[in-house]
Formats: sequence, C-alpha cells, structure tokens
Amino acid sequence: MSEEKFDAIVVGAGMSGNAAAYTMASSGLKVLQLERGEYPGSKNVQGAILYAHTLETIIPDFRDDAPLERHLVEQRFWIMDDTSHTGMHYRSDDFNEQRPNRYTIIRAQFDKWFSGKVREAGGTVLCETTVTKLAQDLSGKVIGVHTDRTGDVILADVVVLAEGANGLLGTRAGLREMPKPENVALAVKEMHFLPEEVIAERFGLTEDEGCVIEAGGTISRGMAGLGFLYTNRESISLGIGCLVSGLASTMEKPYALLDAFKGHPSIRPLIAGSEVKEYAAHLIPEGGFKAIPQLFGNGWVVVGDAAQLNNAVHREGSNLAMASGRMVGESIFQIKCRGGAMTKQNLSLYKRMLDKSFVMKDLMKHKDMPALLHNNRQSFFTTYPKLISQAAQNFVRVDGTPKIESEKATSAAFIKARSRWGLVSDAVRLALAWR
Repeated sequence: MSEEKFDAIVVGAGMSGNAAAYTMASSGLKVLQLERGEYPGSKNVQGAILYAHTLETIIPDFRDDAPLERHLVEQRFWIMDDTSHTGMHYRSDDFNEQRPNRYTIIRAQFDKWFSGKVREAGGTVLCETTVTKLAQDLSGKVIGVHTDRTGDVILADVVVLAEGANGLLGTRAGLREMPKPENVALAVKEMHFLPEEVIAERFGLTEDEGCVIEAGGTISRGMAGLGFLYTNRESISLGIGCLVSGLASTMEKPYALLDAFKGHPSIRPLIAGSEVKEYAAHLIPEGGFKAIPQLFGNGWVVVGDAAQLNNAVHREGSNLAMASGRMVGESIFQIKCRGGAMTKQNLSLYKRMLDKSFVMKDLMKHKDMPALLHNNRQSFFTTYPKLISQAAQNFVRVDGTPKIESEKATSAAFIKARSRWGLVSDAVRLALAWR
C-alpha cells in the first residue's frame, strides 16, 4: 500500500470521518480511511443523539438499514439540587412523523454501519491501524501519513484529520494547538440495560418512541457541566460531563460524579433494576466559536470534534461533525474536478462552505455563551439551582406558614445570593448571549 497514492486519507472513523470518506468515495475519489480501533466504533460505546436531517443530505435512505434505537418525541430539561429537580419538558406527537427528526443511537453499532457504507461506496477502510505522524515535504506540505503498520509513507493529495477532540496528529505536526482544558469537557457514561417494555412504561413511551433528559445544577459540584439520560430500545445511556479545567482544579473524580448522579432521587427510580454492562469516557469540545482552530492548510483539513465544531448551547455535536465531513468531502471533490492542487488557498473552499452553513452561523450566534457559563459557573450550577428549588418548594409546601412569609424568605435569599454582577444582570446577560 505504501506504493499507492490516494486522493485523500481520512484519519478516524467517527461521525465526521465517515461523512467525509463516504462523500468522497461515493463521488469516485480514491479514499483510504484509517481507524485505530478493532472496528469503527469499538472505542465509542456510548449512546448518542442522531440528527436525521444532516445524515439525510449524505445518505438519503439511511433509515432503511441504519441501526437506530428510538425516535425522540420528548425532551426534558432539569435544574437539580441535591434532593430535587425543577424542570420543563416538551413532548409532541408531531415527532411521530414518517421521517423522524431525531433518534437515539448506540455509537459502537452506528459507526460500524456508517463505515460499512464507506466500503460500499468504494473506499478502503483499515482498522487496527494507528497513524503515528503526518508526512510532510520540505516546504511543510502534508503529503501523507506514517502508521504503525509500516515505516513507509502512505501518500495522498490531502489528509483529513477526523481524530476527535484529543487528536494529537495536528498538534505534533505544529498545524494547530492542543485544545485548552477550559475548552474541552470529559464525559463519563454508562449503559444501563432494562427490558424494552420497562423503559417504555417508566418514560411513558410507546413502540419506538424515545425521551431525553438533560440536567444541570449541583450535580456538577460547582463546575460547568451537564448530566444526561437517553432512552434506547433496551438500554439507557446515562452520563455526566464537566470541563477538564474544572476537574483539574477541584480534583473531583469523574466516576464519583456519575455515581452521585445516578443515585440522585430523581434519577435512581428511572434506572432501578438495570444491569450496567458498559462504561466509557469521552472528550467533548466545549469552547464554541472562539475555540475553533485553523481548519485547513497545505495538504490538510480538520473536521468534527478535532475542529471544535460542537454547539454546546443546543447540545449538538453529531450533526456539526457530519456536516463538516460532508462539506470537506465536497470541497476536495470540487478542487479535484478543477484539476487543482490541495493547497491552502484551494482548501479554503471548505471554510467558505462552512461559513455559509448552519454550522458557523449557529456557533457565531452563541459565541459568548461558553465563556458566560464557565466564568459564572458557581452562580449557574450551584447558587441559582438551589434558590430555584427553594422557591418551588415554598410555593407548593403547605405547613401553616403564611405564603407572604415564605415568599419574603425566598426573596431575601435571592438578594443575599447576588454576585458582583447580580442575579438580574446574570439573567439579562444569559438572555443576550442566547439571542
């Protein structure tokens, strides 16, 4: 293989890597996809949410054979303190549509299926192959990769870095910086297995309907972080993620956070009697628009999590990853059709396509939100959740205390808890950042 030259080498077989490889292979390009795991998805056991519209633009008939779990009809948002949650939820029968909008998936199964589509399209997929470094010529242009299979260079016109948030190839080659701890979250997840009918009963679901719960509050122990629960057919994906910078400064153990979360009175009944079979940890980019690195250069491009393309505000990652993979594949194909070289100038087409898409527009819209949440984490993840819970309990508890007195106590607590910016100011800034 070292004597062959490919139009493109894709490093990684996750959402963005598969989207890029499939787009190029189905267009007739000679593509090599390299994955270090035993098979695509073997190192990614967690459940996730799939956004159908983005995948539909790549594989229109994916619903025919993709390993989908449940289509989502309900979204719950919880603000939690140590013993309670205050929440809102949205459920609509509109989501029981012929072509559902969102699904829960098991990444180990889905990534394997997606990579299989790459093979069907004519791409070459090699697993259990670690790319050790990028190959560069004397001018610094990337011309291929070195792997642990052979000491020779595998040549390609362009290398697509789809190596995830903790990918080292680009940083080792000096093409981009290592993600900062405040821009990356570590999520730990477990798979809790239950009979399909038990899951349906506990969450009020029928057939293949699904529900998602996302939660913030004291569960992250003062750090910027969120907990989540996804319903699959015969399992529940349960996890919590916090910024790496927060974990480093507090020395909190991720698995201890997860144990506390699943033991919370609001979560415990939902997973009672389940059998835990899988545990995984995963780095997630959280820095938003301001953390996006250089996305292209001479002979290389970056996609998905490696490019920090994750919308933390709306908890969207897989759709941005797939969209970036598709657009990089289309841009490389267009450059090839014009007979152009994979220079930095020509590959800037990828960035222009991204800028015109929902990916950059959404990230740009919320560019200040990550910093706002991270810099005010004590207020948003500890103080305010407790006060909200106190206000809700005062409203519903009847114990002979005049309501006017409990309301005054709640108001006094809010006033006492005001930070330097103040509760009202925090709410205003949060609303402006959201807009």
